[in-house]
Amino acid sequence: MDKRIAALCGFLDASHSVYHAQNAIVEQLNQAGYSPLEEQKAWTLTPGGKYYVTRGGSAVIAFRIPRGNPTGFVMSASHCDRPCFKLKENYALSGPYLRAAVERYGGMILSTWLDRPLSLAGRVAVDTGDGIETRLVDIDRDLLLIPNVAIHMNRQVNDGYKWNPAVDTIPLAGGKDTAARLEALLEQLAGGKILGHDLYLYLRQKASVWGVEEEFLSAAALDDLECVWGCTQGFLNAGESRAISVLCVFDSEEVGSGSVQGAGSTLLTDTLTRISQALGQGLQQLLAQSFLVSADNAHAIHPNHPEFADPTNAPVLGGGIVLKHNANLSYCTDGVAAAIFRKICAKAEVPVQSYYNRADLPGGSTLGRISLAHVSVPTVDIGLAQLAMHSSYETAAVADALYLEQAMTAYYGSALEKQGDGYRLE
Repeated sequence: MDKRIAALCGFLDASHSVYHAQNAIVEQLNQAGYSPLEEQKAWTLTPGGKYYVTRGGSAVIAFRIPRGNPTGFVMSASHCDRPCFKLKENYALSGPYLRAAVERYGGMILSTWLDRPLSLAGRVAVDTGDGIETRLVDIDRDLLLIPNVAIHMNRQVNDGYKWNPAVDTIPLAGGKDTAARLEALLEQLAGGKILGHDLYLYLRQKASVWGVEEEFLSAAALDDLECVWGCTQGFLNAGESRAISVLCVFDSEEVGSGSVQGAGSTLLTDTLTRISQALGQGLQQLLAQSFLVSADNAHAIHPNHPEFADPTNAPVLGGGIVLKHNANLSYCTDGVAAAIFRKICAKAEVPVQSYYNRADLPGGSTLGRISLAHVSVPTVDIGLAQLAMHSSYETAAVADALYLEQAMTAYYGSALEKQGDGYRLE
């Protein structure tokens, strides 16, 4: 296996929650010599400096300051959350077994979570005596399972059965009198009394590379951790640029980005404002020569259902980075943004393909559209082609992950100079 794909699989297997994903990214930034900043403190930035700031335990923005006068910002945005189940407070349900009360987070394919080993990961708020401290928790063993009803009792299960999330998707955790043991296990891992928690179910199956020529990659949360990984590697690999390179990883995209750590928050504008102030630069002038890559996976043409795809703009697994288009601006890509990113991909020797929703099957929105409400810069929406989006276990192509790393390395080594309504790419 290619060592870069092995690293991607390691990242996917370590990111059992948004908090663990952020932790894995921060570890890479620390190893690469980036310095942490805190929002509640003053910032001193120096030419050639490398920094990052976090928010909410799950979002991170990293940036590099060029040694000369900056031309603008070259930015990417991806998200670390995925559709899953979140554990409720007072989760122990009564009955002959211990069942854990959960609620859905995001638009998930419910059936894919049944009859699979699951566990819990996330963060807890612990009483330290002097205050409250958040700590990561991951119960690293098979802990839960959501059992199907036997076909003898549910004859409609193969005929379009409608799942009831209040009944059908409650995980089994143990025997009748084991609630206290689960609570004790969580507090043991937390190292103190838990005052609050954000714990999510995750699939225990690890990332896998498969296919006749090992061309496919399957894992939980490829949407959007695959793009998170590719953007992060490109950001870290890139050479110096005259632009300020900015890597954004947000939370809450699957539920509308309306959190303090989501793309709908002030996190990006706050960070860019503080960068420009620290450098003595005008923010509006920098933004006028800036660009944003919104990276969120795209739908590949399905091998068994090609009828769901647009007849002439249907990406395939392994066909390269996907440019996402929509006339009603669910995706932000316009002709100029597409041209800029195609030029970058040509520089990186990376193939590009296009995606449009079939005209009668509207798709979702992306980080790009949400970010534009706060930072209005030319934006391209891209992604990597995948199957089974929002399943508990999704599938993409090995080659495309490497293509994104290459393209983002070239992108972060570039700078834009605005020339009228056009641009010169350095």
